[in-house]
Amino acid sequence: QVQLVESGGGLVQAGGSLRLSCAASGSISSINVMAWYRQAPGKQRDWVALVTSDGITNYADSVKGRFTISRDNAKNTVYLQMNSLKPEDTAVYYCNRVPQTSKYWGQGTQVTVSS
Repeated sequence: QVQLVESGGGLVQAGGSLRLSCAASGSISSINVMAWYRQAPGKQRDWVALVTSDGITNYADSVKGRFTISRDNAKNTVYLQMNSLKPEDTAVYYCNRVPQTSKYWGQGTQVTVSS
């Protein structure tokens, strides 16, 4: 069973950048769609960005033009480059497949953006 471990979060000022990584314990090449999700305090977990095995990407409107998702199947890793960060991007970020499955939820990585 594949386990996903997110990393790369931290505290950054508004306008700054972070690069998140999602490392899988096994192969993700058979998973067609991988995605990043986030959950802000007191809110539900929302989808942020997805990438297909063919490299097709899609983004939530709130991050479009600022975030870039990518995947490296050889390294079994999915990335999220986050630029021009805003305080409203503060959340715990998780990766999972689409459709999401409970067995893939990891601990997430905290991103905090100060104003």
